[in-house]
Amino acid sequence: MASGTLVDAPDHHGHRERLRRRLLQGGGDALADHEIVEYLLAVAIPRVDTKRMAKRLLKEFGGIEKLISAEPEAIMRVEGVGPAAAAALKIVQAMVNRMAAKKMGDGPVLGSWTALIDYLRTDMAHQPIERVRVLFLNSKNVLIANEKMWEGSVDESAVYIREIMRRALDLHATAIIVVHNHPSGDPSPSQQDIRITRDLIEAAKHLKIQVHDHVIIGAEGQRSLKGMGLI
Repeated sequence: MASGTLVDAPDHHGHRERLRRRLLQGGGDALADHEIVEYLLAVAIPRVDTKRMAKRLLKEFGGIEKLISAEPEAIMRVEGVGPAAAAALKIVQAMVNRMAAKKMGDGPVLGSWTALIDYLRTDMAHQPIERVRVLFLNSKNVLIANEKMWEGSVDESAVYIREIMRRALDLHATAIIVVHNHPSGDPSPSQQDIRITRDLIEAAKHLKIQVHDHVIIGAEGQRSLKGMGLI
């Protein structure tokens, strides 16, 4: 047997059947976090001790939200975890994000602000690295495109602003909402966040593009620079 492979105890079928019954009868609330992850992994890798693996993953990443938001490579660095297990976790994130995005509907984005924030928190709050997402809107504030524009720290604000403006022009957008996450969990804007946002507003003004807001997402909540009176 290969080193590091975790094999189920002989009674694993009975244990999983009990989990299945509890899930179907009581819904997700009937299962603890590690049991949800355990059952999900059992579907992907049925011959492995997924109970121990689930507990190990949750301990490593600090909870379900951070676990499904982690990069596949990071998930697979945990002992015994391979591509099938990582894919099972990432498909859950994809499904949750898709459902949250659908709740925004097809109307003006500003009219479904709560749904937008829910989607952004689902998508970005627990990301381990900083990412910038831009929502491009038309003259009726309906979403044209929702794109990830940047990954990692933004060191050159001129490049950052130029890329966003160029994409806005390509899409014939008349307004944008900028979003980025703080992996630290604290969504409070830094001085650099404020400065870059003001520079972006100034550049957009010359192109007749409105910057509605810059939203910062973190595990501890979110901040709107417009709501804080900073822009």
